[in-house]
Amino acid sequence: MNKAVVLVLDGVGVGEMPDAGAYGDQGSDTLGNTARHGGGLSLPELGKMGLGNLHHIPGVKPVPFPSASWGKSAVMSPGKDSTTGHWEMMGVVLETPFPTFPEGFPPGFLEDLSSRCRRGWLGNTAESGTEIIERLGREHMATGSLIVYTSADSVFQIAAHQDVVPLRELYECCVIARELLTDGLGVSRVIARPFTGSPGFFDRTPFRKDFSLPPSGPTLLDRLAERAIPVTGVGKLDDLFAHRNISTTHVESNTEGISVLLSQIRETRRGLIFANLVDFDTRWGHRNDPDGFILGLREVDAAIPSILSPLNPGDILIITADHGNDPTTPSTDHSREYVPLLVFSPGCPGRALGVRSTLSDIACTLAEFFNLDEGFPGRSFLHRTGCDHEYR
Repeated sequence: MNKAVVLVLDGVGVGEMPDAGAYGDQGSDTLGNTARHGGGLSLPELGKMGLGNLHHIPGVKPVPFPSASWGKSAVMSPGKDSTTGHWEMMGVVLETPFPTFPEGFPPGFLEDLSSRCRRGWLGNTAESGTEIIERLGREHMATGSLIVYTSADSVFQIAAHQDVVPLRELYECCVIARELLTDGLGVSRVIARPFTGSPGFFDRTPFRKDFSLPPSGPTLLDRLAERAIPVTGVGKLDDLFAHRNISTTHVESNTEGISVLLSQIRETRRGLIFANLVDFDTRWGHRNDPDGFILGLREVDAAIPSILSPLNPGDILIITADHGNDPTTPSTDHSREYVPLLVFSPGCPGRALGVRSTLSDIACTLAEFFNLDEGFPGRSFLHRTGCDHEYR
């Protein structure tokens, strides 16, 4: 048995989906618009793999013989958040979206949370995390009340200064919130957002922690566990799957994530490596920083040869994303976009994969790769790569 690597460039979309208007995301095109902002992108390694073949990206031209198979995928599930995208990638397609709370959370929930955490609360708005911390940080430090807020996604976030609310206590309050928000309200994620500093100079720390709902159905990760096929990971993925049949190495940046991923590829002989590079989303997409986004893309591009070189014939690498997060639009939220699909295997020619109807095609493909019964929505594209005979 060989190894499969799934690398998620979190938030790197490739153009609006047909229903983008329903989400207020008309005109979103994370890669295309970012490239136009920069006067064109220079991504030679990703270009060789076929990135310019799957989408119009100024500066990244189509090539006649890509080294990887190329296409793009729709997200079939309603929504545009990380949990939705990653669950679908592993075979769980949602029928209804996770609930959102643009007007804030119900008073009864906040009363219960305040009582059990023995702290008051501030905020309860849909707002940028950095902005609400700056706005309410001084009052939080004076009163000890928790700063609570949400976004366009199905999240409940608690921000607290580490000198006012110790990390352990903040995490305990998030566990309580997770219990209160599981039944009925069904919020996708509760997120701890610790910060440090002083008014005017607050800074969020790397000790963020997510508390997610468990997947609503069996995932590829569950099927792999049943067969004792190893799974390793990089980034926040264990949080997104409520730590069910996956543990990951958490990292503080894309740079560290790439380093850990390279080590895992070199050291892993069989099984699945599942990695997420989140800076595109959290550092640049949500903060409308296309210049930072471009530097991040260049960093990934420069790492591609090191990612590919340890792969052996019969191994497979899938590069994709979970949603868009266009840093050039007025919105600071995720965007409803197609996501890229690049599939590389040593010695196999690149072929067109077309537009896939669901990210769950990845789960179907990996199920076939690992000789599992599929049982997931969608269709495998393993045979489309022309290398399915190599994986036996």
